[in-house]
Amino acid sequence: MNRRPAWSSAFAPESLATIRPVLPIDEITPEWAFGDGSGAGVKVAVIDSGIDATHPQVGGRISGYVDVTERDGELTFEVEPHEDLYGHGTACAGIIRSLAPECELYSVRVLGKLLLGRASVFAAGLRWAIDHDMDVCNLSLGTGKREFYAVLHELADLAYFRNVMLVTAANNDAAPSFPSVFASVISVASHERQDEDLVYYNPAPPVEFGALGIDVRVAWTNGGSLVATGNSFAAPHVTGVVARILGAHPELTVFEMKAILRALAANVSRAPAPRP
Repeated sequence: MNRRPAWSSAFAPESLATIRPVLPIDEITPEWAFGDGSGAGVKVAVIDSGIDATHPQVGGRISGYVDVTERDGELTFEVEPHEDLYGHGTACAGIIRSLAPECELYSVRVLGKLLLGRASVFAAGLRWAIDHDMDVCNLSLGTGKREFYAVLHELADLAYFRNVMLVTAANNDAAPSFPSVFASVISVASHERQDEDLVYYNPAPPVEFGALGIDVRVAWTNGGSLVATGNSFAAPHVTGVVARILGAHPELTVFEMKAILRALAANVSRAPAPRP
């Protein structure tokens, strides 16, 4: 026998994996998808401005921290508990916690006091989350800088192949941002229906899903809250839904998760398909 071609070893008889079936897409129900709905055991990284663990909507439970900074071209990773420097990360964490109350939240701080940060630090924080076996990463941030297209594309693909689900907020402006335009991520923009569980599907990507992101009451600094609008707040709604589904079905892959989100979307017709 000739030498096996590269990448074919996974399909050799002695190593071929047996895959558990998933329900046909149109038979998927919320009851099957969510199980107990708690998100228990699911590691969720909020890559943002930090998380205020003392905020009532966060509940004092943060499973890990890393503060990524860059000085003189050198990256540092501090793993001591930290605060939220703006409020944005706490807002995202509060939304996720409300939907998946038992998930394990990790604060990956890459943004500063003015909600600004370097794309290189963002990329380093994302790589840290992937390398530390997060199940889901909430990315309510991005960059339009073309010089970071390649590195973020590489990281998005790495996450996909390692089965780390990147839930990304689309740009609030009519311009592409990375990694939200990549096919390997779960991209999200806003709808205004005041229902935190309601997800829509868009059959004309790059933005694939819509979630509540307009006039949302979110957690903020000093234990308070405010009403805010932005795709930043739509993404964590989908992150929470994804965490709930993974809590019930931890073996799911990214492309299976996209199919399940599509099956559960509120704008999918439940009428039977016409017979040919």
